Amino acid sequence: MKNQSGLEEQTTFLLAPPEDGIVQEVATRKRIALVAHDNKKNDLLEWARFNRDLLVQHELYATGTTGRLLGDELQTPVVCLQSGPLGGDQQIGARIAEGVIDLLIFFWDPLSPHPHDPDVKALLRIAVVWNIPVACDRATADYVISSQLMNEPYERILPDYASHIDRLDGIELHEPVRL
Repeated sequence: MKNQSGLEEQTTFLLAPPEDGIVQEVATRKRIALVAHDNKKNDLLEWARFNRDLLVQHELYATGTTGRLLGDELQTPVVCLQSGPLGGDQQIGARIAEGVIDLLIFFWDPLSPHPHDPDVKALLRIAVVWNIPVACDRATADYVISSQLMNEPYERILPDYASHIDRLDGIELHEPVRL
């Protein structure tokens, strides 16, 4: 079966967490989200260039300009979403929640203020909520991408959020007050 990039998938991906909330199989071919703040784009491009042979074996997603730069640099398809400040960070977060992203590489700039800081925090938070590996700097990205788990299937343990989802079952909610 071919994915939207036209490449063969090596296993079936789950588009949402399994009903039992326990395990999600992550294929040998990973879906990697790549994000970089403006002051970190060159660092990410340099890192990606160095790791090109490995990255092109996977399905790449990125926010706006970062995605276009990566596609040009690596000469490989990259699913480009909106720019981070225009909703791209939230789009990546939504794909994480849907079970579409397996790994987040986010070279963020801790020394510059960003108008979309709440979106950045939300993206990092949702990655942790769904147990997605996150690399926020080159050293961590090097460790993650060189892991033997990048080249083999991985069963990611998903937290069981059933009690959170069911927390309002049986509770009578009041009608809204109409003015």
